[in-house]
Amino acid sequence: MKSSVIVFPGSNCDRDIANALEKMQFKNQMVWHKETRLPKSDLIVIPGGFSYGDYLRSGAIAGKSSIIEEVIKAANSGCLVLGICNGFQILTETGLLKGTLLKNKNLKFINKDINIKVINNQTKFTSKYNLNQVLKINIAHNEGNYYTNSFHLNELNNENLIAFKYCDDKGNVNNQSNPNGAINNIAGIFNSKKNILGMMPHPERMVDKLVSNTDGVNLFSSILN
Repeated sequence: MKSSVIVFPGSNCDRDIANALEKMQFKNQMVWHKETRLPKSDLIVIPGGFSYGDYLRSGAIAGKSSIIEEVIKAANSGCLVLGICNGFQILTETGLLKGTLLKNKNLKFINKDINIKVINNQTKFTSKYNLNQVLKINIAHNEGNYYTNSFHLNELNNENLIAFKYCDDKGNVNNQSNPNGAINNIAGIFNSKKNILGMMPHPERMVDKLVSNTDGVNLFSSILN
């Protein structure tokens, strides 16, 4: 399976996701943001980091990069697109995903392992997980507070477009288990066709027991499957 990782000035998780993809036997290519053509890809990943130093606001400048037009075309044609952390922010800037990522509720950068619950396991990104399975995944962001309007929130709930929610280690979804203030504890969402996933936690950091755990492996296994 072929994957492409888009690289922007300020990306700092591009090599992490590349290593995770290669570990899972994807044939991966790195694509610089100034390119105007994408290699043939089954999966496009927009990685985490601080594209353009988060100047203006997170993802704002990256969302206007040359390669993004090709990413949008590929996404609209059904290609799988995964945006992680800053990648999620970029997806909302492009309009491929609705909503926005606001500053964390404590107005501070957060870097720690948290728990998330699998809300929908009937997608190409999540089929290898159990419904309501609790995962331990790392987060590292300053603007991870997902927000959207009530109309879209109803759409997310009614069409089962919420991928993950922040929870405690027992799977309870509440204010205490919400690290950044995200509406309804939302940690990741799909588009209406479920071929695009944006998520704040970093599954690529959870693919090796030697450095963390393997809770991120099944996301990549799901895509391969």
